[in-house]
Amino acid sequence: MKKILSLILVAALSLALLAGCTQKPAETPAETPAEPEKIVIGVTPEPHAKLVSLVVDDLAAQGIELEIIEFTDYVKPNLALADGELDANFFQHKPYLDDFIAKEGLDLVSIANVHVEPMALYANEAKSLEEIPEGAEIAIPNDTVNGGRALLLLQANGLIKLKEDAGLEATEKDIVENPKNLKITALEAATLPRVLAELDGAVINGNFALEAGLNPVEDSLIIEGKDSPYANIVVVRAGEENEEKFLKLVEALQSDEIRKYIEENYDGGVVPAF
Repeated sequence: MKKILSLILVAALSLALLAGCTQKPAETPAETPAEPEKIVIGVTPEPHAKLVSLVVDDLAAQGIELEIIEFTDYVKPNLALADGELDANFFQHKPYLDDFIAKEGLDLVSIANVHVEPMALYANEAKSLEEIPEGAEIAIPNDTVNGGRALLLLQANGLIKLKEDAGLEATEKDIVENPKNLKITALEAATLPRVLAELDGAVINGNFALEAGLNPVEDSLIIEGKDSPYANIVVVRAGEENEEKFLKLVEALQSDEIRKYIEENYDGGVVPAF
């Protein structure tokens, strides 16, 4: 009997040891939600910042966080993009980008046209081209491309004539005829609305005009046509143009909603280019 009890005790102890050595199945950790993709985009205030703000929720629904950084000049957004401080920018047209790349040696590419901001001539007092006085001082942007663009607008409306080979990068030195002896003054583009009251007139980029409360259609003496080649573009670093997050950004900015917003809110001062 004692022998049987001893065997039972040994068996029980063995089972206890086996139970103690059995490991519990590892618990499966809860899945951590994937971090949303992020695009840091540099823009100038109007209309770029507004248009981009309209697609924030749309992109968020697709898992993309859009961080908007505003700039007030035309130089820093491209340098910041090239340096990796931005993922994209939206403030310029293709001729300006091409000129900037050539001068700075940057590796940036355009991935989409969004809109045209017609450049226009605004006068301080004159109500028509005929009322612009002899010797009037007219300011234009001082960057190569927008300065040339302004001069081409003046030429298209008979105020000056440029050399035949002046091209898109025309400067004041390329003026060969100036019937009113206009004084052409090149100034920083962003300052032109602020100094307009001190001049006879200024050729102002659409975004800076809108920001200053000027409507290019209603307030200008002359304005670029809707066929302007200066569409504003979304720009990224070369090699990243086919990343899905950027394709989704372009799709959002070229949506019917954005087209409708532009057409209903800018009265021709901004024109869809897609």
